[in-house]
Amino acid sequence: MRASDADVTALLDPEFVEFGASGRRWGRESILEVTGSAPEETGRPVRGTGMRGTLLAPGVVHLTFHTDDNGRRAHRSSVWRRHPEAGWRLYFHQGTLTSDESA
Repeated sequence: MRASDADVTALLDPEFVEFGASGRRWGRESILEVTGSAPEETGRPVRGTGMRGTLLAPGVVHLTFHTDDNGRRAHRSSVWRRHPEAGWRLYFHQGTLTSDESA
């Protein structure tokens, strides 16, 4: 998915914002600079666990989960909006690093 500008663009809401685990603020355009046309990453895939979703309003879902990227653990939170023509798109995401081994 990350290797295709078109796929990343289709996934992200036009108003997308992310506060990454690095502390950096990302927008739709800045994410495209480091995904889409960037060389494909090698190595193990990121492991996601504990995924839970909560309906906040019709067409708006809050998703929480944990990731482990080769020992770099983070709590993650995202808000997804459903668009009539485009389907579900990622509107907001935040990652917070943690030392919690259950993440």
